Amino acid sequence: MKAIIDGDLCTGHGRCEAMAATVYPLDDNGYNADRGKTIIIKAGNESAARLGAEACPERAITIVED
Repeated sequence: MKAIIDGDLCTGHGRCEAMAATVYPLDDNGYNADRGKTIIIKAGNESAARLGAEACPERAITIVED
């Protein structure tokens, strides 16, 4: 599983981190630290990754199943 974090859509609400801090850390400005990147979701973190993506009000995180 992968998560694509759209750097243009992320507005720093931090809800992804609130739901899944181990998957979606924030940078010093409160934005997703991986915005603009595609990250590999580690085994066991799939549910958290989905919850964090669903919590984003801007829908800046897209989950891609392998």
